[in-house]
Amino acid sequence: MTRPSWLKVKLPGGGRYHDVRHHLSRLDVHTVCEEAHCPNAAECWGGGTATFIILGDTCTRGCRFCAVHTGHPTAPPDPDEPRRVARAAAALQLRYVVLTSVDRDDLSDGGATHFARTVQAVRERIPRVIVEVLTPDFGGDEEAIATVALAGAQVLGHNLETVRQLTARVRDRRCSADRSLQVLRTFRRLQPGALTKSSLLLGLGETPDQVRQTLQELRQANVDWVTLGQYLQPTREHLPVARFVTPAEFEELGQQARELGFPLVTAGPLVRSSYRAAEQGAAELLARRA
Repeated sequence: MTRPSWLKVKLPGGGRYHDVRHHLSRLDVHTVCEEAHCPNAAECWGGGTATFIILGDTCTRGCRFCAVHTGHPTAPPDPDEPRRVARAAAALQLRYVVLTSVDRDDLSDGGATHFARTVQAVRERIPRVIVEVLTPDFGGDEEAIATVALAGAQVLGHNLETVRQLTARVRDRRCSADRSLQVLRTFRRLQPGALTKSSLLLGLGETPDQVRQTLQELRQANVDWVTLGQYLQPTREHLPVARFVTPAEFEELGQQARELGFPLVTAGPLVRSSYRAAEQGAAELLARRA
């Protein structure tokens, strides 16, 4: 299926882009911007946002939309990684740091302790930075979810990824819409002053009614911030694109989300979970809640 014109982006380039790549390589840290083939890497890096991927490069789950490598990790979490990520965030003068990870079902806590240590290292190194975590579901383990929720991140994210009716087809068999919603509800209960966030990829075969139903479920879970973007097939082995959602449809869906009461909505064909996160009003909303 040929991509429409609104999905064509310029190749990354420019001084800021190359400066960021140099620092990342030198400091031995990894970003999901690169690992997941995100089309917005240069734009987000230039705006002061970067999404670091921690806990290795091998995911224990096999979601059929995701470009991250799937397998059986053999190494424990690197104890020096939190320090390296904090150092990189400071060197890049980031205003907004996103921390995400592969799923690590092989670890007793799913990697929650490592997540918490990385959050704390970044906030100690850059006290005024906003930290967002985009977490796995930790198998629904409330102790692990609490470990991350109470670590000090101001934005607590977990992605639903798709509508309930397509979850079994799109996500790994160990994932479920109900478990993901429970993670988000637990975040809200444990940290009422933080922002909670989730994301949907569209163009996988969902219907408008299913999208609206999913948005309603997210809002009923008191999610503050929803992002909506177009699914793009990373390789031929992944799910094909069912259709390309037009910019006008994204605008309409964004308006529907606002009408449902989401304080923050980011919707568009190239939007990803943390697309230009530093510019989306999170700081202002957090200030009002303080």
